[in-house]
Amino acid sequence: MIPARKPILYIISAPSGSGKSTLVNELLKLVPALDFSISYTTRAPRGSEQNGKQYHFVPRTEFEQMIRADEFLEHANVFGNYYGTARRFLKEAEQKGHDLLLDIDVQGAAQIKKKLPEAVSIFVLPPDRKTLEWRLRKRSEDVEEVIQRRLVTASREIENYDKYNYILINDVLEKSVESLQDIVLAERFGRPGRPLTESEKQIVERAERCRLANVKDRLGPILESFRKPPPAAQ
Repeated sequence: MIPARKPILYIISAPSGSGKSTLVNELLKLVPALDFSISYTTRAPRGSEQNGKQYHFVPRTEFEQMIRADEFLEHANVFGNYYGTARRFLKEAEQKGHDLLLDIDVQGAAQIKKKLPEAVSIFVLPPDRKTLEWRLRKRSEDVEEVIQRRLVTASREIENYDKYNYILINDVLEKSVESLQDIVLAERFGRPGRPLTESEKQIVERAERCRLANVKDRLGPILESFRKPPPAAQ
């Protein structure tokens, strides 16, 4: 009997407002046998968010009890609230023969990579700071103080881009979704150790364009836009 394939753990990170959630939602529609790990958090639900759908919303005391019981693959304190990924999701994915996708910040990604270095990490970048600020304002979720804090945090998070396997510049949504799908499938194709079909080779070639080493020449202007101070209000 051929042993079951070990699940691939995909990590996707991005500054708040980069469009990561939209990308993930579209990816899950396109790729079969890919589970999404719903994080635990101590923050309150926003808008129409539902417990067990966007997050598992739990009291701080319960989250801290889970920390003490070592129930998290990773956890972090972000803007005063805890976020974490439960270990059970990886075990459940393995039992089903599925892969697992984690939507976590750079702190959590670093923890996961330390424990599971074979995890595939993807960092989503906005085209520039101006676009990110526009997206944050467009979603109308945060007051001005929080928007400015998210932009400062984004500037710090973006400096961690070189710790990821793939970089996805989310400029045109449709193309970004296709690139993300290519990355996920290409990693799957590389695991069985069998010859690839022509269509699979094309997917792998497209995914390779998003490899860190192959996008570095495009990152300079993006990184610079976050290092420059924003123009003063008129």
